[in-house]
Amino acid sequence: MTRALARRALVGLLAALVLAAAADARPWAWLGVRIRDLTEQEMEEIAARHGIREGFGVVVAEVMPDTPAARAGLRQGDIVVAFGAQPVTETRLLQRLVAAAPVGEPSRLTVLRADGRHPVEVRLAAMPRPVVGERVAAELGFAMRDLEPPGEGRPGRPAETLPPTVGVVLRDGAAAQAGLEVGDVLLQVGERAVLTRDAAREALAEVGPDRPVRLTVRRGQDRLSITLRAR
Repeated sequence: MTRALARRALVGLLAALVLAAAADARPWAWLGVRIRDLTEQEMEEIAARHGIREGFGVVVAEVMPDTPAARAGLRQGDIVVAFGAQPVTETRLLQRLVAAAPVGEPSRLTVLRADGRHPVEVRLAAMPRPVVGERVAAELGFAMRDLEPPGEGRPGRPAETLPPTVGVVLRDGAAAQAGLEVGDVLLQVGERAVLTRDAAREALAEVGPDRPVRLTVRRGQDRLSITLRAR
């Protein structure tokens, strides 16, 4: 896989958690899947197989266990083409549609599988607290590293054993505009020290995505203060 393709996959999966903030103070809705946009080749295949003039939809890359998606019967590889009566053309649209849906009441997805279209009824849940911080980071245009890059002769370490290190910065996002870089290690969120990824997620969840977030980071030997403002 080329670097460009790998980055595209990471960026696509950054939209992984299908949820979004509503305009009011109600809990964020959560489906419990990781998703990505369709490739051009996949769009052409869908158009040919299902008779859709222009293929569209988003791919379910992973269904997390014991989530609304799992309980509703969603599967890895499903292509979500509609939420209620609204066609779904890309990941951000699905996020907004989920955001507008009520928590705990039936919502209907339409998915494409090899044998055609299938309706799937799901009851969205309020987002679990550990997930909120990851979503706030995504809204601000960055994600923390899931694994330490493997070195010669050793595997990568999982995230829970690592300091909160920036793994992805989305081009043109708030993080990129503020100067955050891949490899930066988060030391503080606001005035709160963060030693682990879990601590960073909790601190980001407390701040939320709608207010400026001041991060203190270590970059090499330097200690920097970076303020992110939601766009």
